[in-house]
Amino acid sequence: MEKKPHFVRREFLPREVPSISLALLLAAVLLLNALLYLYLNKFSSSLGRVETDSGLCPFGYFKFGAVKNCSPWLSCEAINREVRKLKCVGEGAVKKVFLSEWKEKKVVLSQLTNSELKEDFLHGLKMLKALQSKHVVRLLGYCEQQFTILTEYHPLGSLRGLNETLHIPKYKGMNTWHRRLMLAMDYVSVIRYLHSSPLGTLVMCDSNDLDKVLSQYLLTSDFHVLVNDLDALPLVNRSAGRLVKCGHRELRGEFVAPEQRWPYGEDVPFEDDLMPPYDEKTDIWKIPDVSNFFLGHVEGSDIVRLHLFDIHAACKKKDPAERPSAQEVLDTYRKVLTLLIREAAMPGTREML
Repeated sequence: MEKKPHFVRREFLPREVPSISLALLLAAVLLLNALLYLYLNKFSSSLGRVETDSGLCPFGYFKFGAVKNCSPWLSCEAINREVRKLKCVGEGAVKKVFLSEWKEKKVVLSQLTNSELKEDFLHGLKMLKALQSKHVVRLLGYCEQQFTILTEYHPLGSLRGLNETLHIPKYKGMNTWHRRLMLAMDYVSVIRYLHSSPLGTLVMCDSNDLDKVLSQYLLTSDFHVLVNDLDALPLVNRSAGRLVKCGHRELRGEFVAPEQRWPYGEDVPFEDDLMPPYDEKTDIWKIPDVSNFFLGHVEGSDIVRLHLFDIHAACKKKDPAERPSAQEVLDTYRKVLTLLIREAAMPGTREML
C-alpha cells in the first residue's frame, strides 16, 4: 500500500510537465502576436504615407517645424524682403537651387536658369501647388514673375546620397532591411499617388536612368521619401485617348520601359512624330530597379528580394497592360513587410510547436 503514492506520482509528472510547457508556449505565441499587431498598427500610417493628414494646411497655406498655425504662401514681395540666399547647392537643366534662410529657418530657393525652359519651370510650379500632400516637398512660396520657388529644406538631400547617409554613425541604426524596405514602400506610395492624383493619372517622366530617378526625390530627417522635382509630369487621359511621351529624343537602355524605346530598329532613323505614345505603366517597369537600390546589401535584403520576386517579375512584363498597378505593388510590399517582421519576432515558433 505504501508504494502506491510513489507509483501515482511517477505516472503523473511526465504528463503534467509537458502540458504546462505547452500552455506557456502558447501563451508566449499569443503575446508575441499581440505585440506584433500593436507594433505594426503603430507605424501602419507611415507605411503607405496616406495623403490625408490633419497637419496639412488648406490650399495656399503652409506650416513646418514646431509651428502650429498655417501661414499663407510667401509672395514675391515677401520672398525678396525676407529670404536670404546662403549658397548654391545644385543646378540642373531648368533651375539653380540655393540653400537660403527665412526667419532663421533653412529653406530652399529655386530659380529658373534657362529662359527657353520656362514652361517646364511653370509646369513644375503648377504641379507643386496642386499636389501638396505627404508625398510632395512642402511649398512655402513662389514668384511667377521672377521664376522663383521656395520650398522646405531637407538636410539629408536627394536619394542619391542614401547609402552614404546610412554609413554615417548617427544613422547606422537605420541601415536595416526593414527600414530600407519601408523607404522602397514610400517610393511606390509616391508613384501610386501620382497615378491617382487629384489632377488625374500623372507619369514621372524625369526617370530615364536610376541616377536621374534618385535625384527627383528627397530623404527626410525622419527617413521618409518625398518627391521634389515635378517639372516633367504629363497627364494620361485614356477616356480622351491621351497618352504621353517623355520628351522628344530617343530613349535607350534597359532602365526605360520597352514601349519607351524606338520600335523600328537601327535601320530606321528616330523621328519623334513616329514614336508611339505610352501610359503610366512605364513607371511600374522601373520599380524593381529602384527598389533594388533601396534594399542595398544589408543582412536580410536578399530574403526580401526573394519574397518580392514575383511582383517584380510582373512589373517587368513586356506588355504594359500585364503589369500590376502601383497600388498592387504597394499592397504586396506591405504583406511582405508584415510577414517578415512576424517571422523575425517569432523565430523557430513553428518548429517548437
